[in-house]
Amino acid sequence: MTYFNYFTNPFNLNKGRISKTLPKNQTIWQIVNKQKIDLSRPVVCFVNGVAKLRKDWANPLSSQDVVSFVVLPLGGGGGSSNPLKTVLTVALIVATVYTGGAVGAAYGAVWGGVAAAGVSMAGGILINTFVPTPKPALNGMTSSAYTQSPTYSLQAQGNEARLGNPIPVIYGRHLIYPDFASQPYYRYIDNEQYVYQLHCIGQGEYDIEQIRIEDTPISSFEEITCQVIRPSEKNTLFDEDVITSAEVAGQELLKNEYCGPFVLNPAETLISKIEVDVAFQRGCYYANDSGGLSSKTIQWKIEVRSIDDNDAPLGEWYTLGTESITEATHNGIYKTYTYDVPAGRYEIRATRLDNKDTSSRAGHEIRWSSAKGYIISEKNYGNVTLLAIIMKATDNLSQRSSRLVNCIVTRKLKTWSPLSGWSPSVEPTRSIAWALADILKASYGANLKDNAIDLQALYDLDRVWSTRGDTFNAVFDSKLTVYEALSRTAKVGRAVAFIQGGIVRFVRDEPKTIPVALFGPRNIVKNSLSIQYLMPSEDTADSVTVEYFSEKTWKTSEVTGSFEASSSDKPATVELFGCTNKEQALREATYMALANRYRRRIVTFSTELEGLIPSYGDLIAITHDMAQWGQGGEILKQEGSKLTLSEPVTFKDGQEHYLALRKKDGSLAGPYKVSGGELATEVILETSPEIPILTDTDRERTHFAFGTAGKWSVLARVTGIRPRGNTVEITAVIEDNRVHEGQTYGMA
Repeated sequence: MTYFNYFTNPFNLNKGRISKTLPKNQTIWQIVNKQKIDLSRPVVCFVNGVAKLRKDWANPLSSQDVVSFVVLPLGGGGGSSNPLKTVLTVALIVATVYTGGAVGAAYGAVWGGVAAAGVSMAGGILINTFVPTPKPALNGMTSSAYTQSPTYSLQAQGNEARLGNPIPVIYGRHLIYPDFASQPYYRYIDNEQYVYQLHCIGQGEYDIEQIRIEDTPISSFEEITCQVIRPSEKNTLFDEDVITSAEVAGQELLKNEYCGPFVLNPAETLISKIEVDVAFQRGCYYANDSGGLSSKTIQWKIEVRSIDDNDAPLGEWYTLGTESITEATHNGIYKTYTYDVPAGRYEIRATRLDNKDTSSRAGHEIRWSSAKGYIISEKNYGNVTLLAIIMKATDNLSQRSSRLVNCIVTRKLKTWSPLSGWSPSVEPTRSIAWALADILKASYGANLKDNAIDLQALYDLDRVWSTRGDTFNAVFDSKLTVYEALSRTAKVGRAVAFIQGGIVRFVRDEPKTIPVALFGPRNIVKNSLSIQYLMPSEDTADSVTVEYFSEKTWKTSEVTGSFEASSSDKPATVELFGCTNKEQALREATYMALANRYRRRIVTFSTELEGLIPSYGDLIAITHDMAQWGQGGEILKQEGSKLTLSEPVTFKDGQEHYLALRKKDGSLAGPYKVSGGELATEVILETSPEIPILTDTDRERTHFAFGTAGKWSVLARVTGIRPRGNTVEITAVIEDNRVHEGQTYGMA
């Protein structure tokens, strides 16, 4: 007899195969006609493993000959491609990945979601298929989110009034240069200049660890008085809503010449008090003939009148004050004069009343330094913490250093537990979990209710992060979406936020051993399974350099994480926003390097509505003969410990074999050790499963996955679930536990 094989699928020789025995002495042509071989596609004929040209197909076959027909895939490009080359290329890719020869993925072949999670910087391409890779954007160099940040931009460090920008939100412990809540102003008391500053530390309440000028604690300056103003408290040091006229800027006052008029306060504002600063920079004296100083007198007058919001006068000019000084000193004299006025809007002017002595022996000059109006307003800043400071100008405190006020603060937040709910009061915390909760609950965030947040997951993650020493310390002082804020915060804890069933949930990339669902040939839509291998390129990173904001220097620092097999000569540089600890930065750098190295296979398949069982990040088991991930099917019959399977299974000599079962809820039971039965479709259970096995025809039978130890399926982490009509498309990354090992470089 002759042994006949017809392979219709060269990529799966078992599934696309017809095998039988035929009478001897037939020619190849006779077999082609009788077995209906499709010659419309490229077909290669092998006799005893040797390819036969069609000119030899008329020769009769001998007894015991093995004849095989293999259908080749059609080439692309109008048929000009070499199909054998295509087969070899595919085989090479599969062989390379399975032997571990691939360092990573060809960047151009990356699936869409993965490509968005990649970064290329400093010659290194880096991807993470689970937790999106941070952007290389520290210090505002490449991201508008940090533009002009007084915290992260070294060029912008200092106090300023950032009009139109959001009120900062701080989490954890951080150094900040607080913005001005109102414009600073100056006054003179006893010939000394004082500056009055009201700073906004941020939304919410804070524990103030230090207040500093540049790098020096404020306690080193005796001439500074300050007050921390908690939410709902009032500033008791000074009136902060003061407008200073920009037009009054040191003009000299002369007799019979009015300086002004200048509008003092903006439209739709009312003031009840006016202050005028005057300076006698050369002093006030006359050098007499005996070599001493004689007294001189200077007189001047301040006038105001009411105006409406269109700057039209509402009355006549009237004298606010007529002042004079008599002194005999060549030192500069500086004075502030305060006047109460009826509530209104005003313009102001000034003139000198006496003649200036222009002699070189006299100091007889007066200059109008500034004019200020105290605005009538309700002093309610909402749920923010403020810092009020009065500074006396001395040799220790220059004008530049007065705008370098900074604080080290720790945010106070409420915490939650399943037993007691939310804590009754806020407390200092650096927790990633409660920062995430605040972003979702606060009025400046998503403003969600508790039932829209997976608080139990945050509580569980908080215990994990606390044990590891992972914290989040950052300043949000630029506009961004709630989702972006959530992503940046969760990323420091190696986690992802997602919405499922109208609830914001969280999942951390950590070792998992129990799959929540089993998918095999019986519940994977036919021809929907695809695997993408992310192949390496010369720019693929072999290590990761993380930039972080050091809690010791409060400047940008960096650390490189790698693994034993890496050369570390092609690092990818990323910024980990919110990380201030070197050890934490090293752990995350090592994790990103390992994820970039070992997570390089993306599997996509379609299933029915059971595809909605897993969530993002869940571990699932996939069994499929196409990729040699075990064998799968249904249980047709149970007779004690003997199970009859819908598909034949293959036992390998000298190896233990296992059978995993799918429960009614889609999760996994087992695997259980089995031995072979009399038939290829029979297995014998060594222990009884803890679940009932369904074999009836009125309901879906129990699915199984079969194989050797560790080879009965492949484990994958779900990264995408997309409903497609009556089916669900699942995307997952094949899991590799080496990602979580951290080796000798950090913790998992």
